[in-house]
Order: sequence, then structure tokens, then C-alpha cells
Amino acid sequence: MFFDTAKIYVRGGDGGNGCVAFRREKYVPEGGPAGGDGGRGGNVILKVDPGLRTLVDFRYQRHYKAGRGQHGMGKNMHGRQGEDLILRVPPGTLVRDVATGEVIADLVYPGQEVVAARGGRGGRGNARFASAVNRAPRMAEKGEPGEERWLELELKLLADVGLVGFPNAGKSTLIARVSAARPKIADYPFTTLVPNLGVVRVDEGRSFVMADIPGLIEGAHAGAGLGHQFLRHTERTRLLVHVLDIAGSEGRDPLQDFEIVNRELALYDPDLAARPMVVAANKMDLPGAAENLDRLREALGDRYEIFPISALNGEGTAPLIYRLADLLDRLPVPEPVVEERVRVTRVEEPRFTVSRRNGVFVVEGREIERHVAMTDLENEEAVERLQRIISRMGLEDALREAGIREGDTVRIGKFEFTYME
Repeated sequence: MFFDTAKIYVRGGDGGNGCVAFRREKYVPEGGPAGGDGGRGGNVILKVDPGLRTLVDFRYQRHYKAGRGQHGMGKNMHGRQGEDLILRVPPGTLVRDVATGEVIADLVYPGQEVVAARGGRGGRGNARFASAVNRAPRMAEKGEPGEERWLELELKLLADVGLVGFPNAGKSTLIARVSAARPKIADYPFTTLVPNLGVVRVDEGRSFVMADIPGLIEGAHAGAGLGHQFLRHTERTRLLVHVLDIAGSEGRDPLQDFEIVNRELALYDPDLAARPMVVAANKMDLPGAAENLDRLREALGDRYEIFPISALNGEGTAPLIYRLADLLDRLPVPEPVVEERVRVTRVEEPRFTVSRRNGVFVVEGREIERHVAMTDLENEEAVERLQRIISRMGLEDALREAGIREGDTVRIGKFEFTYME
């Protein structure tokens, strides 16, 4: 089965909790704190596997979570790190954050990987909080929760040449003729229901990948027919071959077919209209093909290279294939679209924001939410440390400016507190 989109939930592993422990050694007077740190949670990693061609694996399982870090132990022993979870995806997978719409990565190279959800850091044990003032701290941090998000995966096939055209123009027959691909071929509309890939071998050591894109019809860019589901697969191609039923065997005019399909490509993505294209005038073995070929050359011969072929018997396919190979040798290989500039130019987030919703003062911010999540709220010493952090960050002043009063509720992350002066 072919699936080229998927929506999945990923979560990094939670960090392990820090440990509260003390040394109990015979010749060490008064002992000392000896609680180890918790281990870091594992990451969820997307990695390109060149052996995959579809996202079907994500149809049956949508939730993925990496391993959590081990808790710290006494005698300053740290917990081990949680195991990373590696999810394998096919080349050409675009990864997008559902909540923000941000493109996280464009995975195209074999072995290329990206961290989709980072694991939380491990909490520090009480040995890390010892100081000249507090030599025997009785508090430790909890592990940080792992990052979580919904991702949208979109597969865009990696092919050098894309075959476009109306249904029954002969695209599947052509790719079956020039490559080892064996798509389903029959004499009715929309025979091809999924894109097909084939490797075309030209000479020794010279080859390229061809994709048969399911037939387009008028209105495909807006959802008509099947073509709108697969137009994305034309975006990666360096060269397009417009396959025409030059004999008009389906009762359509080949010149009108050409204009309709090109218009659909331009409406879907203007860059596609400017992409290099050659025309394969197919079905030259049928009556009426020669007359229509003369009309086609008169109308388009000054703008496009036209190759009369018969995909059924192989006539004219060799000159077409050699010409495609020559054109590909001159066309640059497109770089993957990894929008790292979005992250580089992003305005730095404030340490926190305060808003009022339904009578509750909601405090949001990655830094303050992390401090609260890693605090053991049942430990008095840990709570006192959190209060000092909140005061130094200026949160108390911000709450007063927002109009908070004693007894009001404050929500930070998943926790709620009652405000006291």
C-alpha cells in the first residue's frame, strides 16, 4: 500500500529524578550529600532509510515515546540515559510541526536524521546543591519532562524525471517500456492509483530515476480527480516529460490537453510551470497521430522539444531517453529545503508571559515551566528554592502588575498554585 502523508505524536523520554542520599562512611566525619543525578531521557529521531518507499508503517501506529532516564542513586551514582527511539522514513520525507506549521527538516539523503522530540534532562541529586551555607541539602530535582509534539510527515518522491499528462496518455506504458517498473496498465481512466518509480539505465554507469505521476485532469490543483493527491511528487523532479495522446484516441484534442495540464501545474506551484519540460507525443502507431503531430509542432515546436514515440512498441523511445539523460547532466541537483533560517531569525522568546483566563492567572514560558516541572513540590526546601527563582525572574512583580490578589489561582504548566502575599 502507498501512503504519502501521516500524522504522528512523538514524545522524548522524561529525565530521571535526582537522588537525596548521604554518605555513611566510618572515617568520614558528619558524612555529606551523595545523591546522584538522574539520566537524560531518550530522543525520538527520524532517520532516512533508502529501502522505504512509503509511510505505510505510520498508518497503524501513531504514538511514539522514547525511553526515560534512570533515577539517580546513592554514592553519587548517576542514572543511565534513556534509549533513543529511531523511526525510519523514506527519502523525500518533509517533517512539519502541526501546531506551528514550521518545517523541521527535509530528509532526503540516506542516513540523514533529525531529532523530532528531545528527551528531558535528568534532575540533579542533592550532592549538586551542597554549598558553604548549606552543607547537607535535603532536596533534589525531578527529571525534566520530554518534549512532545504532533508531526505531519509528507512524502515527496525523489525522482529526476516526472511523467505528467492526462489519464490514458500512456505514462505507465512508457515507464514500463524504459525501466523495470511494472505498473498496472489497462484501458480505462485512472488505471494508475499511486505513483510509480523506475530506474532508467541509459549506458554503462549512466542512469536516472523516472516517476509516473497519476493522471491529471482539469481542476486537479483544487481537488478534482486523483492528480491533486500526487502533484506534490512533481516538486522534486528536475525535468518533466509531458506525455500526450497525440492520436486523440480518447476523443480529446492533444493541444487542449497540453494547455490544461500545464495550467494545473502552474496553479499548484508556479515554479513547476518554469521547470524544464519536453513533450512525448505518444501513440504514433494509431490513425490520426501524424496529422496531430504536425499541428503540435506548429503550435509548440519553437518552445519545446517534441519526440514522437509509441510506448507500446518502443518506437522513438531511445532518442527520448538519451535526450533526457543529456539534459539531466546539465541541470543542477536541487538542495533539500531545510528551513533552518526560521529558527535562526526567530525573535528570542520572553522568559515568561502572564495572562488572565477565566479568572486564573496563566504563566507561560519554557524556562519557568521547566523550573516548576523539575521541582519536588512536596519538599519544603525545594519549594523555597523555587520561590527564590520566581522572585529573581521578576514573576511576582509581573503578577502584581497584572492585578493579582491574595487567594487568586496561578497556573504554571500543569500545576496550579494559590497566590499568597
